[in-house]
Amino acid sequence: MRIRIEGVDLPGLTCLGTPDGSVPAYRNVHVAVQRRDRPAELLDPQPGDAASAVWTLECTTTASPLGVDVKGPYVQGRPGNRFVYLSWGTVDDAGAFSMFRRAKLMLAGVPARTLDAAGHSGLLVARLGLTDACGGPLCARVLPPAVTWTAEDTP
Repeated sequence: MRIRIEGVDLPGLTCLGTPDGSVPAYRNVHVAVQRRDRPAELLDPQPGDAASAVWTLECTTTASPLGVDVKGPYVQGRPGNRFVYLSWGTVDDAGAFSMFRRAKLMLAGVPARTLDAAGHSGLLVARLGLTDACGGPLCARVLPPAVTWTAEDTP
């Protein structure tokens, strides 16, 4: 099975800090999918001002007492609490990515019928906006309705 993450409404290349300095400003902001057990290994970093961002992850599914369990190099967490990290960071002139924030795209939020259907069709799609209510990069746990999950046929 594959998971395709389709992000829209990116926050831009600059993340403004607070006037008191308690939250710093960030420049040249990018977002990428973080690999499990290798936080420095990122899948296809996208600039924060892109019109959209799409990542496709190869996964496997197995039946478990908790339902369908999804595993793969970019799937994090324990059975029943799996997720995909969307890592936000700055990219310096040398191309180095420095993470400052993450969003947890919670697979536990996928309706069981949708996950079962995706296991048969071969493709689970997540669609979400990547800007939070304050205009910054989306972070924290991401569950419906902030993300919409669908099963689709593989192309």
